[in-house]
Amino acid sequence: MNRQKWSAWLEASIQDYRLDDSERRELQSELQDSVLSHEDRSYLRNLSFKLVQQEIQNQGDAAALVRWLERVVKVLDNVMSANSADTASSWFSPGRACASGIIEQLKLARHSVDICVFTIADNDLTDQILAAHKRGVAVRIVTDNDKMYDKGSDVEYLAAQGVAVKIDTTRYHMHHKFAIFDQQRLINGSFNWTRSASKYNQEDITLTDDRRFVSAFSRQFETLWQKFPCHKPS
Repeated sequence: MNRQKWSAWLEASIQDYRLDDSERRELQSELQDSVLSHEDRSYLRNLSFKLVQQEIQNQGDAAALVRWLERVVKVLDNVMSANSADTASSWFSPGRACASGIIEQLKLARHSVDICVFTIADNDLTDQILAAHKRGVAVRIVTDNDKMYDKGSDVEYLAAQGVAVKIDTTRYHMHHKFAIFDQQRLINGSFNWTRSASKYNQEDITLTDDRRFVSAFSRQFETLWQKFPCHKPS
């Protein structure tokens, strides 16, 4: 969050001792988009109290200033409540728990699935990615070129079926392992989307709908989506 920007915003807002509905909606919308942390909320809350105290000392309308403060604090509380997670689960491998958690979210997806993984080599996951694509969900995949032509890799197959794929073709690696579902839920962790990861590896993933994390990972996905070239299946 740009604290300098919001300090200036609050200082301007308090000048007429009112936080009207338009200002309130603007404040709430932009703070949600900026992914407000608990530290940011404390900073803005403390600043708001300080500004009110200064205005009262300067003979400002105390009752109006208290109403302004109450509305600002309510917005801050609403933003934090909206950011908090109602969904939180973790799974571990060896075993199919991680893959099953991903499959469940793929089945639940209605609008979009953004997948950012090093490789995909698990037929069960591939089948559900393709099923989402076929039912009209906008599926996008960002992956790495290092493993995509290995035996068992499903990236080329998914691209051939019309799934949008972009590839990191640099000498380095796109090593993320996360996915965003309907811009509302995030799965992230060490788990590679492969059969061997389920069978042998000590791995983990966590599911959350905490807006702060979903927004941060969504921005990273969009950065990579713009950076890497489209893959055309051979």
